[in-house]
Amino acid sequence: MIQFLVHEKNDTVGVATVDIKAGETAKGLAMDTEEKVEVKALMDIPLGHKIALRDFKSGDTVTKYGHDIGKVVAAIRKGEHVHVHNLKTKRW
Repeated sequence: MIQFLVHEKNDTVGVATVDIKAGETAKGLAMDTEEKVEVKALMDIPLGHKIALRDFKSGDTVTKYGHDIGKVVAAIRKGEHVHVHNLKTKRW
């Protein structure tokens, strides 16, 4: 069962297609290459939210849909929830 989608292979986050529970090894799919991706969820990831596919430090850029979607404002570990508490748009 696919639990998250990666829109482009070079994206650094996936999007949950179901609620993912902390501790699960979540199974994902890169939509452009159909490659399977797995990541251990370190926290609950709600449906529609982002899961980190790599570690990030403050100031790093997050890529989704092949585009820069914002700047990391607090360190994020692979498998953690990526949302407004640790990612901010660069527009403001």
